[in-house]
Amino acid sequence: MKPTRREMIAGSLATAAVVPAAAKAVTTLPTPAGAGRAVKVPPPARFTPDWASLTAGYSVPDWFRDAKFGMWAHWTAQCVPEAGDWYAREMYLPGSRAYAHHLKHYGHPADVGFMEIQNLWKAERWDPVRLLDLYKRAGARYFMALANHHDNLDAYASSHHPWNTMRVGPRRDIVGTWAKLARERGLRFAVSNHSAHAWHWNQPAYGYDPEGPRAGQRYDAYTLTAAQGRGKWWQGLDPQQLYTGRFMPMPDGIRTNAQADQWHEATDRLWSEGVPADTDFARTWVLRCRELAEKYRPDMIYFDNFDLPLEQYGLDFTAWYYNRSMQWNGGRLEAVVTAKMTPPQRRTGIVDDVERGGKSYIERFPWQTDTCIGNWHYDADLYARSGYKSAATVLHTLCDVVSKNGNLMVNVPMRGDGTIDDKAERIVEDIAGWMERYGEAIYATRPWKMYGEGSTGGGSGLFSEGGPTSRYTARDVRYVTRGDALHALVLGWPDDNVARLTLLGRDSPTLLGDVHRVTLPGDPTPLRFRRTGQALEVTLPEASRNPIGVALILSGQGITA
Repeated sequence: MKPTRREMIAGSLATAAVVPAAAKAVTTLPTPAGAGRAVKVPPPARFTPDWASLTAGYSVPDWFRDAKFGMWAHWTAQCVPEAGDWYAREMYLPGSRAYAHHLKHYGHPADVGFMEIQNLWKAERWDPVRLLDLYKRAGARYFMALANHHDNLDAYASSHHPWNTMRVGPRRDIVGTWAKLARERGLRFAVSNHSAHAWHWNQPAYGYDPEGPRAGQRYDAYTLTAAQGRGKWWQGLDPQQLYTGRFMPMPDGIRTNAQADQWHEATDRLWSEGVPADTDFARTWVLRCRELAEKYRPDMIYFDNFDLPLEQYGLDFTAWYYNRSMQWNGGRLEAVVTAKMTPPQRRTGIVDDVERGGKSYIERFPWQTDTCIGNWHYDADLYARSGYKSAATVLHTLCDVVSKNGNLMVNVPMRGDGTIDDKAERIVEDIAGWMERYGEAIYATRPWKMYGEGSTGGGSGLFSEGGPTSRYTARDVRYVTRGDALHALVLGWPDDNVARLTLLGRDSPTLLGDVHRVTLPGDPTPLRFRRTGQALEVTLPEASRNPIGVALILSGQGITA
């Protein structure tokens, strides 16, 4: 799958974390002692907003380590055009797909800007009860709702930011509705917060066409004022508060698309530098974050940032959130905060998140990968071409991630009206079928001494995942433990119905104990097996055949040591 503009930009910031496909072979080197087995530390009476406090006093809560699998509704007004990711920004970039789509369907961005699309987001067919029931059936143990994206619209009842879904678009508290219904189903609740990017992300809306029939005519963000909303749907709202003012207006000297592209690439590099210190935007951002947490008390907050957002502001919020979590939960720290590309020395203070990628080793500290079965925002053209990941790809990724001490969170693209399409629903149902049978071998597990065997490896670093088809076979196996049992997750079905676990052969130094019994999850019937010098060979029942794969539970003496 061709990388998106977003992936290419993020990838340029994370080159060191991305490994070429040829280097993704599974390693069988031993993991350092203690890796994957986080030591619990008692939290302090109160966290202070600095890394020393966070890294010394935080432990990832057991609920997160046990849950393993979550689902995400990455749903905003950018799903309304059904034209893929980053629409709110790229519709202002002449030559882009989003710009062409906007001209055809809505008009020129000088006449119809993205704030008009936000008000077209009506969620008129949204059935959160049905969706959450589906996701729980698919095996999700936690659910995440998108609270705001880079386009700067809060999907909840926000007091500090008037551009929110109570006043614009759906006229509903989207996050509050998700939260109530998720908890009614016993799911842990999370929110994703992307709004720290908004200070700069909307700046193309202040630009103009550098050439063509509308050359030089400023887009809507440059021309609109609060006074112009009188008598319109946005009366009382200030567009400058949405688009974040004129932080980075396009220079007047730009006259061609090539010059505009060069300018956009240069300003994109500013993303890694953060918002200018001590700004109204940053102070308001903290207030919005605190209100989001206070109103809905999420168990997890996902920041779509490299490290914590906005430097000290991110530290201030995280310390406050951990303290509030202890107050909400009788002294127990139940909160999880995630960020991307977290330096190793900070992974005891927050959870590292790897967007659309993975790790090539057992990570010492609990982590998460988040991905989507297609594009983050609904893309009708892509899905018409069957551009979804298969259920097998999702489940193989889950097994690989879990074996390396991680969690997997998966987004299912939603249309602007609140529905998912038939293809997506079939994939989720296929995931549900496998998880109902084998989820017991996934939940509440911990890494073994080796994560797996086989020639196929998971991704390494951001945006390192493969394409929409599964590459794993029955020769690829991932291992986890639960109590005294060793679980072997076989990522395919062998043609001869015999799973061969080469790490468990008598001649292998990896397994020093003895296997006494092999069963399938939920079925006490022992399976036939034999242990040769080369492998532990398990005969699988034909009646259980599943092309996605099978989970085996091995019990015996000393096998999890």
